[in-house]
Amino acid sequence: VATGRGVTPDTLFLAGSISKPVAAIGAMALVEKGKLKLDEDVNASLKTWKVPENEYTKEQKVTLRRLLSHMAGLTVHGFPGYAATEEVPTVRQILDGEKPANTPAVRVNMPPGQTWRYSGGGYTVAQLMMTEAAGTTFPEFMQRAVLAKAGMKQSTYENPLPKALSSAAATGYDAKGEAYPGRYHTYPEMAAAGLWTTASDLARILIEMQKSREGRANRILKQATVEEMLRVAGGHYGLGFGVMEREGLKRFSHGGADAGFQAWAMATVDGRGLVVLTNSDNGGRLANEISLAFAAAYGLPDKPRERARIEMAAEAVAKFAGEYEAGQIGRVRSWVEGDHLVATVPQQGDFR
Repeated sequence: VATGRGVTPDTLFLAGSISKPVAAIGAMALVEKGKLKLDEDVNASLKTWKVPENEYTKEQKVTLRRLLSHMAGLTVHGFPGYAATEEVPTVRQILDGEKPANTPAVRVNMPPGQTWRYSGGGYTVAQLMMTEAAGTTFPEFMQRAVLAKAGMKQSTYENPLPKALSSAAATGYDAKGEAYPGRYHTYPEMAAAGLWTTASDLARILIEMQKSREGRANRILKQATVEEMLRVAGGHYGLGFGVMEREGLKRFSHGGADAGFQAWAMATVDGRGLVVLTNSDNGGRLANEISLAFAAAYGLPDKPRERARIEMAAEAVAKFAGEYEAGQIGRVRSWVEGDHLVATVPQQGDFR
């Protein structure tokens, strides 16, 4: 809800990590123009900050391709953002973990190119690269190079959100239904988590990718570049998007979770797609149900399957509560609510 009014097609939502694939499109536009290189050591182009060298970077280097596909070996999974009353750090302070940054330093702690590991920190490095290569601010570059060309007229990467747009923004709510103080957080890690957008605008960038892949509308990227982005480069990721092929159908997608906001965006290569934006820390539950209903209605391979409920004693259920490393998904936390478990999955919200 924005200023007490119901959501409209013009309501702005934070897209969380869906900011990443949109930012990746901007990075690839710079690659096409020769201003950035996909497979070069990023320190060759970075000017005001460098990825600190260490034992892990002796043989393999951090590259833009590895940043965009989460294969760079960099730390810092995600960002909590900054409340309205908190001081906002610079990008360099974020990268070095210096106050007022509220996350650790972004560093290489495993050999680049070896293992897939989700890293919002890596996208913050990419944000700095793009800003320096474009010679302007990140929001200005993305507006000119991506958002305007895709027809995303209401979207912006500006953080803090300008006062002129605040009245159009949804208020973020926590899992208990309480509004976040100041209504929403600020994300200076814009490429990783700072996109403000509408459902219609996000659908436009998905459609642009679909058409560009077919060579029918290449307003931002060439067909070959889009095909490169949708080719798996590490784990289940291409360059920016998660990429999955099931029963012969390829789709590209990404989830998002900022403080008070959870979202989901998915498109298939045959022209179908779905965008769900919510302004609640419980929004992932709704997005998941809508996604399953969409799959069932449109005959997607991941349509829901009915499973028989198994009754378990309360003490048996409680044994499964805790934190787990779930491979490509990341760290999953589960807890007991009543007679069942709830699990929270990074970028996807809570599931019962």
